[in-house]
Amino acid sequence: TSEILKIDGVIIEDVVSLSTTDNVKSKGGLLDIRPPLRDVPQSPEDAAGLRREIAGNPFLHEKIASADGMAVALYAPIERKDMSHRIAGEIGDILSRELLPGQRFHIAGLPISEDTFGIEMFIQMGIVAPLAFMLILLIVFVMFRQAAFLAPIALTAMFSVIWAMGLLIGMGFTVHIMSSMIPVFLMPVAILDDIHILSAFFDRYRVMGNKRRALIESMRPLYKPMFYTTLTSAVGFASLALADIPPVRIFGLFVAFGIVAAWLLALTLVPAVISLMDDEKLKRRLYRAGGAPETMLDRILKPLGGFAFSRARVVLVLGVAAFAFGIAGLSQIRVNDNPVKWFKEGHPLRVADTVMNRLFGGTYMAYVVIEGNAPAAVKRPEAVAYIGRMQQDLEADPLVGKTSSVADIVKRINLVLHDNAGAYDMVPDNPDAIGQFLFLYQSTGDPNDLDNFIDREARKANIWVQMKGGDNRQMQAVEDRLAAFVKNNPLPGGLSLRWSGLTYINKVWQDLMVVGMLKAVFGSFVVVFALMLFEFRSLTLGVLAMAPLSAAIVVTYGLVGWLGFDYNMPIAVAAALSLGLGVDFAIHFLQRFKAHVAESRDVEATIRHMFGEPARAIMRNAIVITIGFLPLTLSTLAPYITVGLFFASLMLFCTLATLFMLPGALRYVGARAIPGGPS
Repeated sequence: TSEILKIDGVIIEDVVSLSTTDNVKSKGGLLDIRPPLRDVPQSPEDAAGLRREIAGNPFLHEKIASADGMAVALYAPIERKDMSHRIAGEIGDILSRELLPGQRFHIAGLPISEDTFGIEMFIQMGIVAPLAFMLILLIVFVMFRQAAFLAPIALTAMFSVIWAMGLLIGMGFTVHIMSSMIPVFLMPVAILDDIHILSAFFDRYRVMGNKRRALIESMRPLYKPMFYTTLTSAVGFASLALADIPPVRIFGLFVAFGIVAAWLLALTLVPAVISLMDDEKLKRRLYRAGGAPETMLDRILKPLGGFAFSRARVVLVLGVAAFAFGIAGLSQIRVNDNPVKWFKEGHPLRVADTVMNRLFGGTYMAYVVIEGNAPAAVKRPEAVAYIGRMQQDLEADPLVGKTSSVADIVKRINLVLHDNAGAYDMVPDNPDAIGQFLFLYQSTGDPNDLDNFIDREARKANIWVQMKGGDNRQMQAVEDRLAAFVKNNPLPGGLSLRWSGLTYINKVWQDLMVVGMLKAVFGSFVVVFALMLFEFRSLTLGVLAMAPLSAAIVVTYGLVGWLGFDYNMPIAVAAALSLGLGVDFAIHFLQRFKAHVAESRDVEATIRHMFGEPARAIMRNAIVITIGFLPLTLSTLAPYITVGLFFASLMLFCTLATLFMLPGALRYVGARAIPGGPS
């Protein structure tokens, strides 16, 4: 303990341990207040006596020593949460030097979990971002078999990330948990327009054999859908600015900037790089005078398009059934999070959390603050007794392992002064006696021990609530239990109650996050839908553009509910992001459909055309964006794994909904897109 007290950032006067926290005993008819461990036990008898002393005081039992006497705990309050990782490392170094063979140590607590996550997050991003980048380049090479096509992809991804992160840092914002994920989110999104251009050029050049003509013919039908997909993606991310959480707002706005930057790069850099490619080499590698051979994607997409159009009723019924399945799953979703569970099973912090919650009162701290409207309000006998009854009710909850308050100190002194007679293990009715007990405790022992539970004027009292679980739902359950107790047992006159502490703050933050994300998603949905109406000048096509995305979100979130996963920050953010990205495929499909059907005036022929080059481009983009997020699943941090799997699943469902539902729906309403009606 003495070594830990020397660590910069540790609040010395509030450290709780065997050698710093007072025990109340009687000695020779006098009150003896001192720490249990002033000298190291020199014999087994001394050690057994120390164990009995701690076990005999409920205030210390299972707080600084386990019930079986096999473990002791030290509580080290710190000045700021961002010091906790460093302080934990220094404590670990001290313990590694001091512990005997066969002894082990664990370090736990919400501050160390949250700060360690921030440290490991940057390490993980240094691994995951390059992996995602290399994987994307590999996928593009496999698709086109052209190393030259990798140059514009790499340049667009790198420049958009560098510009977005450079602007963020240059404007003075700190790189936090959310903003560290910008590179991984931005890279797959930034190259979508590049792949559309390269895919169209790849398909046309194989037939035309003329670079300039193929490039012009590729760009002409893509300008408009690329503009609107960029706009909707940027709006989807920028909608996070509606959230109440500053890091989320910053993340959304700078990803939106990166998407716009990537669009500008796609319109300039990709054509420029293609123009610089050697025409003769391109002809040797790509041009097929007899027409382009059928690819594997063609063998998949053409039958798929035919089935979706010819069996439209079956496809739409299945789509409605999947939507209903998702709606039912939404009712099963649980809003919950716990920073300790951001780490994988087996992580030292997860192990420490499990071990320490088994041995002690709990590693998740919350506080109940009782406030009075006058000095000495919380020293009144009825107030102290009420605090004691409140503790008894809280400790009846299996989630609560231990509570501590001024009532424990008063009852302990009263008991000891009456020779440990059980009848005196209570709060005395005399206010003067309570005042004298607290004065004795403060003047004889360490006054800082009392300061943790009552202020100098006795206007406020603090109850420590140690919980064995830190899930938001568990905190809410304990809060609800106390509210029920107060409802049935009203507070004494002049007193009020409020919660505080990191476990409680996390619960409040989660509630704000859910409301903020729902507001952001709803706002984004309205704006994106308005953009669709403006783009297509048609309510029918506007609704169709939103249908695949809506179905994909509902089905994906329905699965979250059915599988029993918690709705937490990563999943909430993914929903807002998906609005901008998921609609991209539908925009390209419907924009190209609208342009072609206006010329052919034949819906079925247009659908056959759509499942050629346009569907190939959509499918290539879907493959890139789905697989591009999978490197996140290699992380050791659970939120990154969640985002990777969730977003990959969401994009997969968006693609399937676009390629199945839209042809089926267009069979019945596609003629409305033909100017003047079908011929």
